[in-house]
Amino acid sequence: MPELTTLLIICPLVFLAGFVDAIAGGGGLISLPAYLLAGLPPHQAIATNKMSSTLGTSASTARYLKNGYVDWQAALPCMAMAIMGANGGARLILLIPQQYIQYLLLVSLPVVAVVVLRRKPAGTGAPQTGMPRSRQLVLAALLSLALGVYDGLYGPGTGTFLLLMYTGLCKMSLERASGTVKLVNLSSNAASLILFLQKGQVLVTLGLISGGFCLLGHFIGSGMMMKNGSRIVRPVIITVLILLFIKVISDMAG
Repeated sequence: MPELTTLLIICPLVFLAGFVDAIAGGGGLISLPAYLLAGLPPHQAIATNKMSSTLGTSASTARYLKNGYVDWQAALPCMAMAIMGANGGARLILLIPQQYIQYLLLVSLPVVAVVVLRRKPAGTGAPQTGMPRSRQLVLAALLSLALGVYDGLYGPGTGTFLLLMYTGLCKMSLERASGTVKLVNLSSNAASLILFLQKGQVLVTLGLISGGFCLLGHFIGSGMMMKNGSRIVRPVIITVLILLFIKVISDMAG
């Protein structure tokens, strides 16, 4: 059973991550630092975060499936490619010594945060024209492979990156792209989680408890209609990242 102090740090932040993710995306920028702030080694933090984020993503994916917002012709090959990429990315991160992951965090977290917080909403409506369907499917699959590697290796912001790529480069409509993104992201999460479980890196009890809080955050966040969700998301993400930076730098100095 996890220590009470660990739960008191992780559970509220993971709930907040689910809430933020349901409103405007970017929840991984809160949930992964939560595990690190609680003192988990980087490999275990990344692996256990996969369990809670997989549970949260499952809930939001179910909503899109229910509403029919999935381009199945694109989703199936993209899911297969994302699974391949995530498996490779997860294997790669386990080969990196834990002390070097701290340097990776210091460099990559701010970059991901800037992209997530500064993204512009894509347009709605029918699928955009100007790209042959066959080319669209191939491009989406290749992008899913690349972002699957990123998700297995690291993770935060994967859903945002997928949505930007599908709507911007692949010219998908926002409605179809959103549902496809959820399925692809869930597939990559599950693939890397399975590998992390096999390698014994997941703190299962902690992951299940925090996953419940993530689900609750998704449920409450999805029920709130907010036109300017970024007004809540931005200060929360920035605050959590500042706290993580302070901890990582102090650990490195120590």
